Amino acid sequence: MEGPDGYLMENPEEAVRLDVKTDLEEVRKQAMLCGIRPGARVLDAGCGSGKTTTVLHEVAKPGGGAVGVDFAPDRIEYAKKHYGDLGIDFHLRDIRNPLGDLGTFDFIWVRFVLEYYLEGSRDIIRSLASSLNPDGVLCLLDLDYNSMTHYPLPKPMEDILHRLVERMGRKYNFDAFVGRKLYAYLNELGFRDIRVQMMPHHLIYGELRSSDDFNWIKKVQMASRKAHDVFEGYRGGYEGFFEDFDAFFHDPGRFTYTPLLVCTGTKPRG
Repeated sequence: MEGPDGYLMENPEEAVRLDVKTDLEEVRKQAMLCGIRPGARVLDAGCGSGKTTTVLHEVAKPGGGAVGVDFAPDRIEYAKKHYGDLGIDFHLRDIRNPLGDLGTFDFIWVRFVLEYYLEGSRDIIRSLASSLNPDGVLCLLDLDYNSMTHYPLPKPMEDILHRLVERMGRKYNFDAFVGRKLYAYLNELGFRDIRVQMMPHHLIYGELRSSDDFNWIKKVQMASRKAHDVFEGYRGGYEGFFEDFDAFFHDPGRFTYTPLLVCTGTKPRG
C-alpha cells in the first residue's frame, strides 16, 4: 500500500511474490480461527494476487463467497487472470476510501495490509467497519517485530536490519510493530467479543524452501535498494550485506520467525 514515497514492496514482480509466499493451508487455518463459515459474504481488503481470496471464497461456500479489492491495477489484473474463473469478483479499490458501492459484508479480512500504514491504520479500520453488517466481524491479521528475528545473526547485520526498518517506517510508512496494536484498534472503536490469538509466521529452520527463499530475498532487496546510505560503513556496502545475508539465510543452521497476531472483533450495534 502507498506510504509517503509509495508502497514499500512495489515492483513488477510483486503479484508473483505475494502468490508464491501464500501458504493455502495456513490461510485456511487462519480463516477458521476468525470464524468464517459457509453462507458468509467476505471482503478480502488488500487482496494482492488474489490467492488468499480463493481460500476465503472456498470457506464461505456453500451459500457465500468472497470479494477481493486492491489498489494496484497490475495485481487486480493478475487476480482476475489467475482466479477470476472461480466466481470471485475482484475490484480496483483503495481501502482508504469508502467501499459502499460493493455492499456490506459479514466478515472483512485484512491480512498483511496494516503493516504498510504506520500512519493511517485507524482511519482504514474505521472506514472498513462501515461496510460490515450488524454483528459483522472484522479480522485483522498482521505481524509484530516484522523481519527482525533471526539467529545467529552477526551484530553488524542485525544493526543494519534495525536501521532499515527504522528508515522504512520514516520514509515508506512501514510499521514493523503493528501486530501489537490490533487489539487497541478494535477496542477503541467499541468492538465487542474481541479475541486475539498468536502463532508463528515465517518459521524457518533447516533446509530453505524455495518460496521462503524468493520471498525473503525479494524483501531484503527491495528495502535495501531504497536505503543505500544505511550500508555505509558495512564491509562491502550494500553488495557486501546482501551477500552476507544471502549466505546466512541459506545456512540450514539459521532460525527465523515472526509473531503473527490474529485479532477479531464484532461490530457494535447502533
